[in-house]
Amino acid sequence: MESVYKVVELVGTSDQSWEDAAKVAVNTASKSLRDLRVAEVKEMDMKIEEGSLIFRIKMNVSFKYQGE
Repeated sequence: MESVYKVVELVGTSDQSWEDAAKVAVNTASKSLRDLRVAEVKEMDMKIEEGSLIFRIKMNVSFKYQGE
């Protein structure tokens, strides 16, 4: 069986951890994208905002392509 997957870039943020930032991104994306398959972390960084850390994670997420 042949399949086609689309890949989108997501950025998630959290004031707790990079893991939480990834969960936020995937959970939010799953509300509008169906059949998520693989998440590949591309970059992690932290933003310093008023003395607090904001964890940011950039990832590519694939999902099964549903034709028009």
